[in-house]
Amino acid sequence: MITITTTAESVEQAKALIDAGADTLYIGEAEFGLRVPTALTYDEIREITLLAHEAGRTVTVAVNSLMHTEDMAKIKPFLDFLQEIGVDKIAVGDTGVIFVLQRDGYKLPYIYDASTLVASARQINFWAEQGAVEAVLARELPKIELEGMASEMQIPGEILVYGATVIHQSKRPLIQNFYNFIKTDETGKDRERHLFVSEPKKEDTHYSIFEDNHGTHIFANDDLDMLTELSNLTEMGYNHWKLDGIFTRGEVFVKIVKIFVEAKKLIEAGNFTIDKANQLDEEVRKLHPSGRTVSHGFYDINPEKIK
Repeated sequence: MITITTTAESVEQAKALIDAGADTLYIGEAEFGLRVPTALTYDEIREITLLAHEAGRTVTVAVNSLMHTEDMAKIKPFLDFLQEIGVDKIAVGDTGVIFVLQRDGYKLPYIYDASTLVASARQINFWAEQGAVEAVLARELPKIELEGMASEMQIPGEILVYGATVIHQSKRPLIQNFYNFIKTDETGKDRERHLFVSEPKKEDTHYSIFEDNHGTHIFANDDLDMLTELSNLTEMGYNHWKLDGIFTRGEVFVKIVKIFVEAKKLIEAGNFTIDKANQLDEEVRKLHPSGRTVSHGFYDINPEKIK
């Protein structure tokens, strides 16, 4: 069975994503969730969880921020809330949160999500032994390495098939520091400003960057679109697909999810041809936000050339 996880930016979009065929909704709030499309309120998280369960779907909540001492002092009330409303899983990257889950006997299955660090079957299996039910694979894994890991993993590995890839996070307010340095009155730092940075010798590069209460986030030059590789991924055993709408918003994201749901059904029926994959891929590219480019990321790169 192929499962499709999608971010949800609102209660209204969550309803549309359920209707579109998403299996799991991925949501979060401002304090403990990293890079969610919208920081939802507790009431919105509760409502989306209820909607998903009524439709026979599941909910994963992001608890993947980098925890400092002051954050750990506040985490238990949030975990209590998530357990109370019956969320299906949480995404966790900080070992302190995993310790609290185990120490206090929370019945919250967790997905290990340490971003770029999740790059080997051995590491994934270590966290499986610590109770993880799934792991979010690093987005920088080439096909050759994915092939080698697939048969060794003890738990499923979630793979990003559409959306932006974060490549750097700093707790420092880098954008604000830059504004201070150039002595500007500019104040816009959030995602809606569509800021980007370029390499000095590669002016066509456009690394998206924004700043929030978790610090500064920088994304890869290209967003991922793996539609033409879905058959290969499925054959390898990667059946947990993630679509991230952090930079693809509203109805457009729902339309893209529908395309991947169609691909899922065709693969499961044994009818996903190369021609159909290319057709659906072209539809995704037409819908993808203007000014943002897509590629396979690291997938086609020789691992020996990665520095």
